Amino acid sequence: MNVKQYMQQLGKAARKASRLLARADTQQKNAALMTIADAIIRDQDKLLAANQADLDAARAAGLEEAMLDRLTLSAKGVQAMAEGLRQIAALADPVGEVSEMSYRPSGIQLGKMRVPLGVVGIIYEARPNVTADAAGLCLKSGNATILRGGSEAFHSNQAIAACVHEGLRVAGLPVEAVQVLETTDRAAVGELIAMPEYVDVIVPRGGKGLIARISAEARVPVIKHLDGNCHVYIDDTANPDKAFNIALNAKTHRYGTCNTMETLLVHTAFAEFMLPRLAEAYWEKGVALRGCERTRIILGDKVAPASEADWATEYLAPILAVKVVKDMDDAIEHINEWGSHHTDAIVTEDYGRARRFLREVDSASVMVNASTRFADGFEYGLGAEIGISTDKIHARGPVGLNGLTSQKWIVLGDGQVRQ
Repeated sequence: MNVKQYMQQLGKAARKASRLLARADTQQKNAALMTIADAIIRDQDKLLAANQADLDAARAAGLEEAMLDRLTLSAKGVQAMAEGLRQIAALADPVGEVSEMSYRPSGIQLGKMRVPLGVVGIIYEARPNVTADAAGLCLKSGNATILRGGSEAFHSNQAIAACVHEGLRVAGLPVEAVQVLETTDRAAVGELIAMPEYVDVIVPRGGKGLIARISAEARVPVIKHLDGNCHVYIDDTANPDKAFNIALNAKTHRYGTCNTMETLLVHTAFAEFMLPRLAEAYWEKGVALRGCERTRIILGDKVAPASEADWATEYLAPILAVKVVKDMDDAIEHINEWGSHHTDAIVTEDYGRARRFLREVDSASVMVNASTRFADGFEYGLGAEIGISTDKIHARGPVGLNGLTSQKWIVLGDGQVRQ
């Protein structure tokens, strides 16, 4: 069977499964989720062995450290996958939820009902935990899904898929509700994004090249997750200890994630006090700094000069751009011009400035006195996330259960006819 035939077969099976899943009750879906979680814990050694095979192949192929970091699945990561699934099971089921009911002058009653999107195609790179997260979220929201993970995580994804299929079978749901591609042929992606008769929405998770290709070629609506060029702005009213801890955590907690800070902005009145302390902590952790002229005057030649490209770059590495700004207006202008509308934070003790920052920064998540690393479906109580949308239509920020559903109008009448 060629790739086109294979993808058409998957699409047909997914469409059929989506109709069965859409009418599954909450208890049945939760039973599947809990069984999958139990199977993941039970098969931890198998999952880690499969992941090690992927890591060995990735290192042999010369993959970058940031990619290896994303690919790595630890025992703690396996536990987190299972916990995420249990959290999803504990969440309210959005499917069938009715809201905004009201009577019209004609006597009809009008409202909205939340319904699944149908079939969700998800294309992602490296992270094997996405397989479990995506399967769980799509299952609870009543959607069938076709998952195309990166070739570098092939063995990990197939091992997780086996646990997912076990849970579906035990709960009496079609195993075709979650299909993980069994081919690494890149042509499969081209087919997946061009099957509007079978796929209702595409969610790409990966680098700019992948997102650009999907957006340009897809014949199916796309929920885009562009790069995470995130900022922390330290105001001159900031608590120094809060500012230090937040700026250090936002950059060094993990380097290869989309919610990691890539540019630090510091108020000019606070810079000479704050920057030397932060710089020493960054250098101790091996972070290279690239700074504006004022930053280099304060910190010296150990800081490389920053270019415009640095302000626009998602490094996913131990590199940080640093800029001294004259005030909060300057900081907001910089973020809105150079940021990727993902996640940005302010550290301040001024309530009015915090409110302005929340209103005026044009990003999917805007934070006050907290690390950007909290921009995550698990941390937001969504159980997990399908991705972090930087779009403004349909879903924005971490996409959980509600982001995987739509609403349709419902009308309740008692024989009314339009005059």
